[in-house]
Amino acid sequence: MQVARHPRPAEIADWSLEQIMARYVARFGDRVPDWNAFSDASIDGYRRAQHRFIGAGASGKHDDASIVPAANFTLSIMLVPPGQGNAPHTHEVEEVFFILQGKCTVFVEDEAGNRLSRELGPWEMISCPAGVIHGYQNDTDEPCYLQVVLGRGRPDVAGFTDQSLFEKRDAHLR
Repeated sequence: MQVARHPRPAEIADWSLEQIMARYVARFGDRVPDWNAFSDASIDGYRRAQHRFIGAGASGKHDDASIVPAANFTLSIMLVPPGQGNAPHTHEVEEVFFILQGKCTVFVEDEAGNRLSRELGPWEMISCPAGVIHGYQNDTDEPCYLQVVLGRGRPDVAGFTDQSLFEKRDAHLR
């Protein structure tokens, strides 16, 4: 007989294995790409689609029942077309960009506008500490898929460094 050495969370303590599998398995083919996941995603140069898997993510959209629940992190796959990326921003927690397919230029900046960039390819990543300005840009002719992980199950909406984007950061939720 096997013994579970750690208790299940209270909310699933009495669930069957079928219920656990039904709630905690997510397939890429079942994800709907959200081209309006972020307020900057409607601006040319920042267009990208989010495929949400685990946790709410930094988009601020928390109402999708198909997202696997998480207490301590999020996981999404981003489709970044050629010439697109995201606006420089910060989070209150760390954020990881892990390249799955294609190439992407990741960057960190300071508040004086100094930027350091690196091109990353498949199986390469950057972990951006909380409060560090960061982002990515697809400077190639091919789409890029990257995995994004944030260090909280329900993080705050991204803190864009551009004041006009910051003021509109919840516009995509309406």
